[in-house]
Amino acid sequence: MNDIRLKIKKKTRKEKRIFLILLGLSILGILFGAIVLWLVPYIGFSNIHPKLPLIMALFFSAILFFLIGGAITLAFTIIRGKNLFINKKMRGVVIKFLFPILTIVGKVMGLSKDEIRRCFIVINNELVLSENQKVRPERMLILLPHCLQNHECDVRITGNIENCKRCGRCKIKDIVELSHRYHVSISVATGGTMARRIVKEKRPDLIIGVACERDLTSGIQDAYPIPVFGIYNQRPNGPCFDTDVDLNLIEGGMKAFLEERSDGRAGSGSPDTKQMGEEKEAT
Repeated sequence: MNDIRLKIKKKTRKEKRIFLILLGLSILGILFGAIVLWLVPYIGFSNIHPKLPLIMALFFSAILFFLIGGAITLAFTIIRGKNLFINKKMRGVVIKFLFPILTIVGKVMGLSKDEIRRCFIVINNELVLSENQKVRPERMLILLPHCLQNHECDVRITGNIENCKRCGRCKIKDIVELSHRYHVSISVATGGTMARRIVKEKRPDLIIGVACERDLTSGIQDAYPIPVFGIYNQRPNGPCFDTDVDLNLIEGGMKAFLEERSDGRAGSGSPDTKQMGEEKEAT
């Protein structure tokens, strides 16, 4: 767990700073909006009942304290890497409520969509890690985009990744070997619709997803409440063409979320016999 946290911290310091700035500006915007909503009808409220303005002030104050308290707690959760929320469902609030607000604030600041999405992915990962959830290998799913496969390869792996011939021209070979080592299921999706279908069919307890910022963001939102640890791919040849991924982050994610075996290692204590047979046939 510590290894994956260190790797994430080194790669995501910029995104965390941007997120915290957007978070602060969003809270200021919410505060301003609440004051306006209270002041505008203030004169009318007093005509209805003398105490109604006070009641509305207390109502809006309670909402503001909740939002500001949640934002401060979220900020310290990000900084400390430990979930400080009593309610462990804060990730849902970030996904469904806070991210749309941060998107608007980010656009006003002139940030690109991918910069905002990267911030969202980084914070989502921090919250997923802070929950310290452990799953059995058969309950974890590695979800990959088809663009990781070399474009010249004529082998179809979207139906079954075990069809990979292990030629080594792309990272699929290495990821398959990781799945065998940790006995974790892997699926390859050609798009968001197929990814949603795979998740619905397999119903994992946790997903390690690899994709571009746009697909990861939508995937995290679509999969909720299933936690998704997102790893955005590298695109040296442009989008959706011979992309790459950091294998250390994938393996680090597996180690961080898999239950430990009796010998202290992450993974299953008893290998899947069907998967072992497929490995034997591949060799």
